[in-house]
Amino acid sequence: MPVSRRMVGTVFVGGALVLTLSALAYPAMLGMENASGNQDRIIANTPYGPLTEADRDFVVKVRAAGLWEHPLGMAAMQKGTTAAMKEAGEHLVVGHGRLDEACRKIAPELQITLPNQASPQQQQFVATVNSKTGKEFDATGVAIMRVTHGQIFPTIAKIRATTQNTLVRQLADLANDTVLDHITVLEKTGLVNFDANNFQQTTPPKLPKEQLTPPPPQPGTPVLTLPIPKELQDLNTASPAPAPSPSAG
Repeated sequence: MPVSRRMVGTVFVGGALVLTLSALAYPAMLGMENASGNQDRIIANTPYGPLTEADRDFVVKVRAAGLWEHPLGMAAMQKGTTAAMKEAGEHLVVGHGRLDEACRKIAPELQITLPNQASPQQQQFVATVNSKTGKEFDATGVAIMRVTHGQIFPTIAKIRATTQNTLVRQLADLANDTVLDHITVLEKTGLVNFDANNFQQTTPPKLPKEQLTPPPPQPGTPVLTLPIPKELQDLNTASPAPAPSPSAG
């Protein structure tokens, strides 16, 4: 049964939980102390094409997404009450493991410093979902993750359409496939209330920038990796599974 509007409302009560991956700034990257508001500004010329502020922020957004969705995927595999919820958890873990590998590979090439912790608002997402058990865990997790995946979709499309950097373009291709796969498996749980979901996507509460920004890593700290369990190495997250055909009348 779909999650009620009231239940979804409780997940986002008081503006404490705002849509993730929106307007992140990471001024510690590339030695910058202050990020400007001009996302089209070229901040580096690389062998792979010019890198804009939007390109840089996109790489960090993808990395930050994995830092909270990978742990939630692991939790869903363990605490999910249905096979569909556990399957969603598997896709979250594998998809973000692969995206994170791509981020860690291209970041040194583009001189981008990656965070090792999610932003405060993203950490709050994890704490909120993990505080639930049983079917409430399923409903809360799906409500938050379906909204956040829907919110990042337009960002991916814009980056893919505008970036002149080949490495960022490749990351956008992978992110597009992965997010579409995640949206699909979350919807397969039967817990998405589309009216409430669309409302949350289009009317996000606002939080201060510091709540939306992942903290910079300590100097010399190894880059955290998001592992993919051995038994899930071959899981297909490149494209969503086809919808079942309507039964013949």
